[in-house]
Amino acid sequence: MQPSMDFDFAGLDALFSPRSIAVVGATDSPQRIGGIALDYLLRFGYTGRLHAVNPRSATVQGLPAHARLTDIPEPVDLAIVAVPQAHVAAVLEDAAAARVRSMVLFSSGFAETGAEGAAAQQALQERARAAGIRLIGPNCLGFMRPGHQTYATFSPAPNAGRVKPGRIGLISQSGAFGAYAYSMARERGLGLSLWATTGNEADVQLADGLAWLARDPQTDVIMAYMEGCRDGERLRAALALARERGKPVIMFKVGTSELGAAAAASHTASLAGNDAVYDAVFRQYGVLRAHTISDFFALAASASIAPIPRNRSLGLLTVSGGVGAMMADDASAAGLDVQPLSEAAQRQLLEWVPFAAPRNPVDITGQVTNDVTLLERSAELMMQDRNFASWLGFFAAGGLSDAFWAALRSLVEKLRAAHPDTLLAICTLCSDARRAEMEALGCLVFSDPSAAIRCIGALASLADAPLPPASPAQAALQLPAGSLSEARSMELLAKAGMPVVPHQLVRTQQQAAQAVQALGGTIALKVASADIAHKSEVGGVALNLRTAVDASAAFERILASARQARPGAQLDGALAARMVHGGVECIAGVHRDPVFGPVLMFGLGGIHVEILRDVSLRALPITRGDALAMVQELRTFPILAGARGKPPADLQALADALVALADFAQRCGDTLSSAEINPLIALPREQGGCVAVDALVIGADRCTDPARMSSAPTQGFA
Repeated sequence: MQPSMDFDFAGLDALFSPRSIAVVGATDSPQRIGGIALDYLLRFGYTGRLHAVNPRSATVQGLPAHARLTDIPEPVDLAIVAVPQAHVAAVLEDAAAARVRSMVLFSSGFAETGAEGAAAQQALQERARAAGIRLIGPNCLGFMRPGHQTYATFSPAPNAGRVKPGRIGLISQSGAFGAYAYSMARERGLGLSLWATTGNEADVQLADGLAWLARDPQTDVIMAYMEGCRDGERLRAALALARERGKPVIMFKVGTSELGAAAAASHTASLAGNDAVYDAVFRQYGVLRAHTISDFFALAASASIAPIPRNRSLGLLTVSGGVGAMMADDASAAGLDVQPLSEAAQRQLLEWVPFAAPRNPVDITGQVTNDVTLLERSAELMMQDRNFASWLGFFAAGGLSDAFWAALRSLVEKLRAAHPDTLLAICTLCSDARRAEMEALGCLVFSDPSAAIRCIGALASLADAPLPPASPAQAALQLPAGSLSEARSMELLAKAGMPVVPHQLVRTQQQAAQAVQALGGTIALKVASADIAHKSEVGGVALNLRTAVDASAAFERILASARQARPGAQLDGALAARMVHGGVECIAGVHRDPVFGPVLMFGLGGIHVEILRDVSLRALPITRGDALAMVQELRTFPILAGARGKPPADLQALADALVALADFAQRCGDTLSSAEINPLIALPREQGGCVAVDALVIGADRCTDPARMSSAPTQGFA
């Protein structure tokens, strides 16, 4: 897994599990921000020690009022601060003097307002860190822990009805979305262990909340709403911790903007769009990404009710052949394995119902109306035969029938007892009370079979994501800033273990002519210049040169064309390379993402990457298994696998090449801006191997490269 990171869990414990709370800016009015949190804590039964701070009142809501935090005669774990921005610095100084351990800062007027507010927030962050105070906010709605009666918030949501305590943790960068999500959880009957909003994230980030929930014994499932991230390493460490602890993370990430084309010489930067990199990181860490609010809550509820499937096998039982076929189609699209029952099991089913469809999906037809024992007999036969990791039954409106419901409940009880690690789900119409009855047995209930399949497929994907590897310990490789020549790029990649095409640098017409014989066959000539990234655009490429005469003439022609198009470019001659015939043209590259560091990209070349944008991504480091998965997850993978009678490519060699490129990027560290191989030719498996035909390595500019510059202060997530 990723290297551990110091999340200061002791400080986060003081924040989220405070034994004593002081409300600074407390008022008697439960309708004002300074009074709402105190009202909640009193009304909802906070059991710790509670203090009010207000220099203009002797008492607040029945509590003695202190003028300052330093006047409280005992230690304070958490200060809830509801004062105008102009008074926050003074309150923080008092908190430092009083050795307050954590703070919730409702106050706005910081980075969300512009440069002046950002500077004030930076000063706030530095002072809190120096004082050892964990700070959530500013410009946030705070947090709630229903099971501990801790309501450090001024959100109006609890006034409309409180969420019951439960085992789902919910953390949001947005206060507005967080309040909406709280209400949605209440309406859907979901119980929460923690509800928290992080606001401007001057100190406590979404990642800190994720990490704390990963260790919280009262949390089984984590929901998170994200708008952006400034510390990719911290986020990855938190996701790795959740993965290690076996806690599913359901992420609702908004924003699909592309990275700026700062590295215009590389396809990799533009192809690795901001949202695509997040998506890749989520897949690497087994995060379930929800794309709709409905899926956000459905996945979280399902993960909290049913066991996570141990693999992708799925048994389908239905009373409708048409719905069975639809579920089979949906299961295939979701990557689930609907394996057929054995011949013996199929014969048994046909003995019971001669007109059944016995393979899988198993259709026992409407005969179940005459013989409800078919439910248990068929389901148990399926499980004994294949021991499916997930099982789904479709029973139409049977859940509305009292008699059928009794048989269905008995079926689920027996399946759960006999197969405790199997995900059980039924699809039927039923009342909310009956749904709750089934969920109490650990069985999911759906009204839409397609939604059921999508949910099972998403949960089953959690079994596919291994723990990410640790970064390899390798000697550092320092790159100079700016673009390297193709010859130098190829040299560096070859030393890193990347197979490169036979080539040589030629500086004269005579050397170009000699290269035909030296390289052994048809060659290509490409102008050699670190100042020219795209050689074909300046007429700097000549292909299929078979004779010394052809090569000599081509050398003079491409250099003259390059001089005319780019008169200021430094020309080092031309790179002569043996032509590669056959195989599949691919592209591979590494780009340093501003948030997550080096990101590896792979795709097919030509139209597939330029127009279809069919690429796979991984944040480094990767394993060889990751590299092979990158190749296989392309939509265009059938071309590499040997479509339409074409020979299959050497997939193992491609995986080795991707690992070599990834290791090269790791060794370069933050001196690398990007490295790209385009094309990388995947040769037929019978021929063996793959070969880099063209390469471009760009060293990071220490002053202007976006990957080397710190992120701008957040403008607020609320």
